[in-house]
Amino acid sequence: MNATPATTDEYLAALPRDQREALEELRTAIRAAAPDAQETISSGIPAFKHRGKYLVSLGAAKRHVALYVMRGSALKVLKDDLEAYDTSNTVVRFDPDEPLPASLVKKIVEVRLGEIEEKAAPGG
Repeated sequence: MNATPATTDEYLAALPRDQREALEELRTAIRAAAPDAQETISSGIPAFKHRGKYLVSLGAAKRHVALYVMRGSALKVLKDDLEAYDTSNTVVRFDPDEPLPASLVKKIVEVRLGEIEEKAAPGG
């Protein structure tokens, strides 16, 4: 991918088939968990926003695909659920042939939604 994509569809179309399919599944799971989130491109990769704040994003690298939680403590909160995955502070990396289960994506997105809502609340 040389030029920055304008849309998520454009980003996905440029990927190899296995990565594209894994990220399409991830995109569907994110949309199901946060149907009101707005899709955008941020730092050259697809991202979802809620209440104007970044919720999660997704992307592809040479040997893996990833779900980025952007900010917050979602991965720490769900560390037991994520022990089978390669994680760091804000990213879950996985093989395109072994996509993240939709139930796990839902948990991650729900934690992030909660973090955003908490900060948006008076006194948050």
